[in-house]
Amino acid sequence: MTKDAASSSSAPNGYVRSDVSNGIGRIEFFHPKSNALPSAVLRDLAAAVTAVGADPAARVIVLQSGGTGPFCAGASFDELTAINNAEQGQEFFSGFARVILAMIRAPKFVISRVHGKAAGGAVGLIAASDFSMAVTTASAKLSELAVGIGPFVVGPVIEKKIGLAAFGAMAVDADWRDAAWGERHGLYAKLFDEVAAMDHAVDALAGTLASSNPEAMAMLKRVFWAGTESWDQLLAERAAMSGTLVLSEFTRNAIGAFKSR
Repeated sequence: MTKDAASSSSAPNGYVRSDVSNGIGRIEFFHPKSNALPSAVLRDLAAAVTAVGADPAARVIVLQSGGTGPFCAGASFDELTAINNAEQGQEFFSGFARVILAMIRAPKFVISRVHGKAAGGAVGLIAASDFSMAVTTASAKLSELAVGIGPFVVGPVIEKKIGLAAFGAMAVDADWRDAAWGERHGLYAKLFDEVAAMDHAVDALAGTLASSNPEAMAMLKRVFWAGTESWDQLLAERAAMSGTLVLSEFTRNAIGAFKSR
């Protein structure tokens, strides 16, 4: 199974690609603006995770982004500034909710390959994975408060992964944390000095899991994400909070200032 939303990495609107081979389902997303996540990419990403999760030929999922720059810059600022009402705002932020729910509910482990910096919603994607590997330059931050919003939709999954204290620290102090901090707090499972070494480790683990008992892995995954059964409603409520805040004059000015840097 292969799905291409674009034919090249220069696609102006980004792409999501998925492929299943030797029991490993690989999903890659890309956007020319630092792998930002507009609604179209979020929609395709959620669909790809759901499809690969349901594909009997895939026993494990590897999530990665394209290019050699940031892993993901989070929400698309261009799209945020184009939101005109609360309904549009909730729908945009619901895109992150759908990706998170698809990842934690896929009956297969999701391994995240983090080759660069991760900001905002990207931290939520990493937290929603079951195992993450990153390079030592993969700093992470929750930048939402700095632009007048807050990490509401991604908050529950980040808190579940790294704990309330660490999530609170990231949310309040919207500055970069180095990859070593991420490893200490459980955001990253393993760190590597070079991308090549990380890729070797990702391939090795994915290959091992592709040969493991799928029923046992599905059961273990349900154990990992026990207590998230009501998250459809919770994340919808959180998306509404962000969707309302993005309309405020404070937030619009903050995003404008951030974009002009």
